[in-house]
Amino acid sequence: MKLGTKLIHAGVEPDPSTGAIMTPIFQTSTYVQAAPGDHKGYEYARTQNPTRHALQNALAAIENGKHGICFGSGLAATDAIIKLLAPGDEVVASSDLYGGTFRIFTKVFAKYGIKFHFADLQDAGQLSRHLNAATKLIWIETPTNPMLNIIDIAACAAIAKEKGILLAVDNTFASPYLQNPLDLGADIVVHSATKYLGGHSDVVHGAVIVKDDALAQQLAFIQNSCGAVPPAGLLPGAAGYQNPACAHAAPLRERRGGGPLPPGASESGEGVLVRV
Repeated sequence: MKLGTKLIHAGVEPDPSTGAIMTPIFQTSTYVQAAPGDHKGYEYARTQNPTRHALQNALAAIENGKHGICFGSGLAATDAIIKLLAPGDEVVASSDLYGGTFRIFTKVFAKYGIKFHFADLQDAGQLSRHLNAATKLIWIETPTNPMLNIIDIAACAAIAKEKGILLAVDNTFASPYLQNPLDLGADIVVHSATKYLGGHSDVVHGAVIVKDDALAQQLAFIQNSCGAVPPAGLLPGAAGYQNPACAHAAPLRERRGGGPLPPGASESGEGVLVRV
């Protein structure tokens, strides 16, 4: 299935109660149960919501992942990923980093015993010298925010796999239109969907996409336990459910004058919007 088709159809199933082809807004906090624990797959909206379920499936599809987990913001998604770690664990991150990510790493999680190292990873060959036995996560953005530096995802993924370390890639700036980090060996993809996936400056939203079932279960547990989910009433349009479909008409691309693509990225053949 080509990307344009995924952007329009992925995650969309006819509503079983009405036959509506577009997913309805399920703006409810709870669901009727025949008896305690006897329900139709939905018991409480922090845990499950049919509209959010459709959105998560759509985002997983366009990133060529298996599981999507949605959050109230990109930083809420980042927060959930770092909560996979424990005191004493270490993270190596690219030195050019979104300011909010740097802040949550150094001002929030560092005081709980997680150590962060920041390095220029434009030369992936330099990554190994920053790793040690306590390193549990490598975190990169590419292109970076704000300097648009490029990091070789596949090269970093090969090193991470060899060392048994998780690799998370913030794909906000490139978007699934230009690259799919999971295809290049990453374990986790994170988005501030507020930006290109939302596309209209009318939403604050975050997402994490993975292939691994166990990793998805851990992230879903954190999503439910910590509760940073997007509001149900905002999900269908304003919070991103229909907005990814706009990517076919206005491709998610920031590139000056047709410059080089990130490693592993390719044209979709469906047109390009050049933002200058």
